[in-house]
Amino acid sequence: MSKLIIDDLDLKGKDVLMRVDFNVPVKDGVVGDDNRIVAALPSIEWVINHGGKAILLSHLGRIKSEDDKPGLSLRPVAEKLSKLIKKPVIFVPVNEGPQLEEAIDKMQDGQILLAENTRYQDVVNGENVKRESGNDPKLGEYWASLGDVFVNDAFGTAHRSHASNVGIATAMEKAGKPVAAGFLLEKEIKFLGNAVDNPKHPFVAILGGAKVSDKIGVIDHLLDKADKIIIGGGMTYTFYAAKGISIGNSLVEKDKIDVAKQILEKGGNKIVLPVDSVVADEFSNDADAKIVDGAIPNGYMALDIGPKSIKLFEGVLADAKTVVWNGPMGVFEMPKFAKGTLAIGRFLGTLKDATTIVGGGDSTAAVKELGVADKLTHISTGGGASLEYLEGKTLPGIACVSNKD
Repeated sequence: MSKLIIDDLDLKGKDVLMRVDFNVPVKDGVVGDDNRIVAALPSIEWVINHGGKAILLSHLGRIKSEDDKPGLSLRPVAEKLSKLIKKPVIFVPVNEGPQLEEAIDKMQDGQILLAENTRYQDVVNGENVKRESGNDPKLGEYWASLGDVFVNDAFGTAHRSHASNVGIATAMEKAGKPVAAGFLLEKEIKFLGNAVDNPKHPFVAILGGAKVSDKIGVIDHLLDKADKIIIGGGMTYTFYAAKGISIGNSLVEKDKIDVAKQILEKGGNKIVLPVDSVVADEFSNDADAKIVDGAIPNGYMALDIGPKSIKLFEGVLADAKTVVWNGPMGVFEMPKFAKGTLAIGRFLGTLKDATTIVGGGDSTAAVKELGVADKLTHISTGGGASLEYLEGKTLPGIACVSNKD
């Protein structure tokens, strides 16, 4: 059943409570990567351009003590949002109580308000009570009371049941108020959902990163759907070990070798592993590095895919019509071992008539560094959420959105 979307609602004169994902890096009061703020702009602009009042809620980081709060205030985010949207943003330094309620009462149609970090509610009077991240129903009910409608546009937290998404939605439904998806959430459902459930073939998944354990569910779910699954990153060497190939000092999850064997048996020639690696004698950008085919020599660890693997992967991707990429091909944070990840990102930007979807921090960083982000179909804003979606799991933050009648 299709979900209610923000543009299905009459917003004029309404208090529109919106859960956005402004969990962005902030250092010394300055926002770093503003991608998640930019991604929320279309929904915020829709609300204010259609006569609604945009009341925004977001978390930022994790709050485990009172000492964490000052460094994780959303005030710098409000300032950044104001610059991006070219309008004033009312910032309220609390997210509960008379100060917030009075600020909302004073709002005019078309105005924007951002309340303080929802995770402040995880620590109350110095005690770690997790009201927000534990989905305290009373908190969800309180926040729901602030709005006439609720718009969830925070895909980054869609895999979690928190008071600020599922809690609000549950209370809204009980009160007979609509719960809609914002444009960003709609886009994630459309692209990630279609990629997995209704892909154009050939469908190729590229899965990287350090651990097989992080991706087992995804690999298992996609084996029946994808034509090829390219494996890169540190988890490659657990698969090497499963095949009896020497891995030297490379990363390996010994307790997942049997799982890797099962995946290889089930997947057969669908699974594409690197054929060469960039290896080093220590985990350092200054290490002595060389390229080796196949087995990793003793005393060396593999830290990136090699040039033959890049060519092999490009050959697999060349005629793909749907590509989903999650996770780096090597130790992307070290320039010496970022070449494989960057090469894959560059190649994806050249594919014609293909739906290309990228998720995960390092993969996203790679396509941005290369300047090919605008050549890709969709860059997911949620790492953990996109992974769980690719596993075929039901995400609470999507399930809580009202279905269309």
